[in-house]
Amino acid sequence: MRPLVLVVSHGPHCLDGVTAAAAVARYYGDSAEVRATFASNSEIDRTLRQIAPVTGRESELWVTDISWREPETDAHLRSLAAAGVHIYWIDHHRTALERVRRGLVDVPFTDSVLSEEFAASRLTYEYLQRRAATAGAVPSRLTSFRPVVAMADDNDRWLHQIPGSRELGWVVRALGPDAYPDFLTLDEQVSYTPKMAQARDRVGAEIAHSFAVAERSRVERRIGDVTLVVAVCDGHPSEIGDAWGKATPNAVIALYDTKSEGVSFRRSPTCSVDLSRVAETFGGGGHAAAAGCKVPGMGERDADALATLVADAVARVRA
Repeated sequence: MRPLVLVVSHGPHCLDGVTAAAAVARYYGDSAEVRATFASNSEIDRTLRQIAPVTGRESELWVTDISWREPETDAHLRSLAAAGVHIYWIDHHRTALERVRRGLVDVPFTDSVLSEEFAASRLTYEYLQRRAATAGAVPSRLTSFRPVVAMADDNDRWLHQIPGSRELGWVVRALGPDAYPDFLTLDEQVSYTPKMAQARDRVGAEIAHSFAVAERSRVERRIGDVTLVVAVCDGHPSEIGDAWGKATPNAVIALYDTKSEGVSFRRSPTCSVDLSRVAETFGGGGHAAAAGCKVPGMGERDADALATLVADAVARVRA
């Protein structure tokens, strides 16, 4: 019987998380049964605790591009490890690394890679490539996935130096769970399927609409020398946050997305506010320059109300 490989990754609307999961699946190919599940930050603890060990079958659990918070999840993962499940964890979010540094993660991992150097997709891919090379053969299906991984890393770290990386992120956000199956078959030229091409064109129009919505609701506050820019958008907050951050010096941008019902934080290149800590005050997390969270009841509030909440959080983080 083939081994069972369970992958739990951030998504399904996240290019980095979907790419990391697809890298694991492409590494194993037909040698294992790979099942991918995607979860948001608010779903991850429940998702992991629903995993049960499979008796009489070799099994692995890969957790990529996401972390859990509750001690009960650690306890469940320990029980899975005791039942023989090999657990791998690969993440790059500062909040996750900080929890490990503080001794708040107690799981006997078979292996883990925790680093802010690259996006989780690249950390996962390079780990698997090293493992395959050590075994003596790197599968061609993994080697041909390198350009996709490079684009995911480029997009997730907001470098945007590789043509097409931003658009690939659009496609995953638009397709959600329908993107992952296509990533299992993408070639070295990253040739879009018809479904992916249609999504890319549709998203371009959606982004223009969301920019217009955000401009109408935009409010600004001053917190010392930092400009806080807050708005409500209708999808694609990362694109708006990136553009506004480049246009406004030393700024923190907070966008409530009516589609995802989440708040997205971005900052200008000249700003040093740690957004992962800002998001953490609302139960979220992420990176220093890009983070997110859920704010209960935000659907009934306006941008001005969100600005009050975020201004308080930024002030506390900077204190």
